[in-house]
Amino acid sequence: MRALAQFVMRGPLQASGVAALTTAIPLLFWVGTAVVGLVILRLGIRQGLNVGLWALLPALGWSWFGQDPTALAVLLEVMLMTALLRVTSSWDKALCGGTFLAIVIGLVLPQLYPGLMDILVQTGVQFYQQYNADVAQSLGNNLESVIRQTMSASMAGTYLALAIGMTLLARGWQAALYNPGGLRTEFHGLRLSPVFAVVFAVTMVIGPVLGLNTVLLAWAAGTPLFLAGLALVHGVVARKKLSRQWLVMFYVALVLLGPSLMILLVVLAFVDSWLNIRGRINPPGPVA
Repeated sequence: MRALAQFVMRGPLQASGVAALTTAIPLLFWVGTAVVGLVILRLGIRQGLNVGLWALLPALGWSWFGQDPTALAVLLEVMLMTALLRVTSSWDKALCGGTFLAIVIGLVLPQLYPGLMDILVQTGVQFYQQYNADVAQSLGNNLESVIRQTMSASMAGTYLALAIGMTLLARGWQAALYNPGGLRTEFHGLRLSPVFAVVFAVTMVIGPVLGLNTVLLAWAAGTPLFLAGLALVHGVVARKKLSRQWLVMFYVALVLLGPSLMILLVVLAFVDSWLNIRGRINPPGPVA
């Protein structure tokens, strides 16, 4: 991957070619979005837009003709987050921008892709009626609307997670080429400011008041807090100079416990934004 990053940074022709080609190939769009993000982070928004336009063409093709908005949504979110990161050097603002765009995407998906949503909703309804009849019966006539909201939220949330991952990949490429170890240090210190933590927390619970998709708001706004929770775990392990086995055990527990541990990480990230848990941990001293 480092060799690919070196190649695309040779010039706009190489970057545009790789971005357009990989975005046009199914399941490789993530490479194109990361390339665009790298150009924005390193060379600026203007250069990044020039490269991004070439990636935008196949993404629009998949979105329009293939009825698959994944590449387009992830590309737009990566371009927004890397641009904010380039201008402000703030992960808070970058994640806030990505979250806002994810919410907008989740709200417009049913209007832009009604056929796709209908297929997914009908599949979900049939699944619950066949394999979880109790839930289907308890929801009654609300089953279809609940599944529709969940589908649009899961799609937008997945796009946001992919976009954050590709933004981190682009940042990692930038660090590998120009600032070795920079991403590791940056991620270990990633902590939301109290203001943005409150904004994300309020957004997670304000859905019923605004009459919007509550699952979408909770999913999108909870993702930055979850990322900050992961950064907190990595930062504590690094500060205490613990072995990587602790991280392995943590991720095994994350897979096994699932939502319970995710919610705990979201809460810890919110608390950390106010208390700075990593700053209160003393690194281990030299062995006597």
